[in-house]
Amino acid sequence: MSNDDQTYSAAGEVAMVVTRRTWAQRAWRELKKAPITAWFGLIVIAAYMFVAIFAPWVAPYSESQVFDTPYAPWSSEFIFGTDQLGRDVWTRLVYGARNTIGIAVATTLLSFLIGGSLGVMAAINRSWLDQGLSRFVDVLMAIPSLIFSLMLLSIFGSNVWNLIMIIAVLDSTRVFRLARAVSLNVVVMDYVEASRLRGESLGWVMRNDILPNILPPLVAEFGLRFCFVFLTIASLSFLGVGIQPPTADWGSMVRENAQLISFAEYDMKAAMTPLLPAGAIALLTVAVNFVVDWFLHKTSGIRDEK
Repeated sequence: MSNDDQTYSAAGEVAMVVTRRTWAQRAWRELKKAPITAWFGLIVIAAYMFVAIFAPWVAPYSESQVFDTPYAPWSSEFIFGTDQLGRDVWTRLVYGARNTIGIAVATTLLSFLIGGSLGVMAAINRSWLDQGLSRFVDVLMAIPSLIFSLMLLSIFGSNVWNLIMIIAVLDSTRVFRLARAVSLNVVVMDYVEASRLRGESLGWVMRNDILPNILPPLVAEFGLRFCFVFLTIASLSFLGVGIQPPTADWGSMVRENAQLISFAEYDMKAAMTPLLPAGAIALLTVAVNFVVDWFLHKTSGIRDEK
């Protein structure tokens, strides 16, 4: 490599470092101006992600380890007692964060990949493809998603892969409608028409011309759809057709320990056991909505009044 090439390479690396530093400084400035609700949501999400990623080190026992004492009281050995089989509730709460959140994130990503791609394609190709996809989505959206999920899982079986695929396909209908609606305002722009006249491929136009301009509403919708998917998975697990034991899941934990509520007059701590996974579900849902609300405000162009 010549001296000039080395100089250009070093200059490029310096420019990349400066760009990253500038981006980080800009992001930190925006975070400092964020409301307390957004900070609360970010902290809660970060805590959940930490617990989910480092579950084997946070949990004192293994996910399916069974002890001799079912429904053991809260103690130093079992922080939140044990369930009906003698499994540590705190351990299953920790692993439930990894399983429930991980499956919800994977399902939401897949639904956006399917619905977003088809929605943008339908907006670009305003022909039989648009009409066919739109009418098919209308049919799927006319059926209650929870009932449809129950039926499909009963037919194909309740395992993780079927759960992810079924919920992702059903939830992608909402993503399709949004992606198509916001893309319709972009595909009529001159720069999109110029790219198509240059002979650029459909994938190139979607990736370089349309996606950057519809990203803010899609990112906000991702947070909302994650909440719906997260609650759907918990609901299906509560009904017994979602994540199957011995895999820990917050929805199934509520169902398994629900009868402890009837012992509230004898042991209030034991009665609170089924409320712990329910509270974990509610807290994460509220936190994500706080962050989504802040992000929508930042990307809407509305300025705060001084």
